[in-house]
Amino acid sequence: MINFFKKKWYIVLGVIIVLAIIFILNQSTPVNKEKKPETYKIKKEILKETLSLSGEIDAEEKVTLKFQTSGRLAWVGVKEGDYVKKYQVIASLDQRDLKNRLRKHLNTFTSQRLTFDQTKDDYWNKQYDLSESIRKSAERTLQDSQYDLNNAVLDVELQSLTVEYANLWTPIEGIVTRVDTPFAGVNITPSGAEFEIVNPETIYLSVTAEQLDVVFLEKGMTGEVVFDSYPDETFSGNISYISFIPKIGETGTVYEIKLSLDEAAQKLPLKLAMTGDVSFITREKPNVLSVPLKFIKKDNKGNYVVRERKGKKEKIYVKRGEEFDSKVEVKNGVEVGDIIYD
Repeated sequence: MINFFKKKWYIVLGVIIVLAIIFILNQSTPVNKEKKPETYKIKKEILKETLSLSGEIDAEEKVTLKFQTSGRLAWVGVKEGDYVKKYQVIASLDQRDLKNRLRKHLNTFTSQRLTFDQTKDDYWNKQYDLSESIRKSAERTLQDSQYDLNNAVLDVELQSLTVEYANLWTPIEGIVTRVDTPFAGVNITPSGAEFEIVNPETIYLSVTAEQLDVVFLEKGMTGEVVFDSYPDETFSGNISYISFIPKIGETGTVYEIKLSLDEAAQKLPLKLAMTGDVSFITREKPNVLSVPLKFIKKDNKGNYVVRERKGKKEKIYVKRGEEFDSKVEVKNGVEVGDIIYD
């Protein structure tokens, strides 16, 4: 054994050092002192209950445009980032075939019109000189010619609409945010050449409220808005719309709330899907004595607080009022300036 310690003396030395360090640390650790009780000074204040909701920027006017038919894209007049005016044409299909079809239908209409006029001259104006059976046959022939003429008119109108639909125009003004097919000369389908336009003048903050919270909100209420992109600035938002039906696609029963933003917020370079929070004051009571809830105790006699008076602690029974978040109104038992203990 002695030979072992002689050979492994460094192991024994290491163990001794470790034990010595542990002993010193245990001796130097101070004894935990008793936790100092928390105090609160009674004062009068405005008690408020707030409701905070989260959402993102959206726009009232935003559209996705696409052609009604397939064809060859002949012209694209916009690119992403362009600002367009209302009813501005932004793209068009090759219209040569469509216009030729329109001319053909116009020719058919003209021919049918001449046929109708001739039939009318041949039968209608001479019907009183004809026998009853021949007269009825003439009326049917004239009526049939009238239907053919009406169909020719409809063909012209339909083809005229087809030519009109070959031009894609925007029903709103705004910024072009997406162009699926930016180059002309390619064949497209309606779903393969979409254009998105958003009007930045119509942005709003869209938030959602649970069914238990939405009952506290009403149109016209003003809230304090903070955007995640501008955490140090505060703006205001006014409720312009509260959905009557739950929002589709959400896990719970939530309702959409739209807030119009104040002038300062509208001057910011806000973009769609930017997130933010809004806080509403749903209940308020001014100039009341209040105490944090955790300072209120209870025994068989009722609610009480521990108050300091002339350097001594005493139990004082109080009458509670309304609760506001983490505070409660105290109607009697304490005065402004009293110090109470947790």
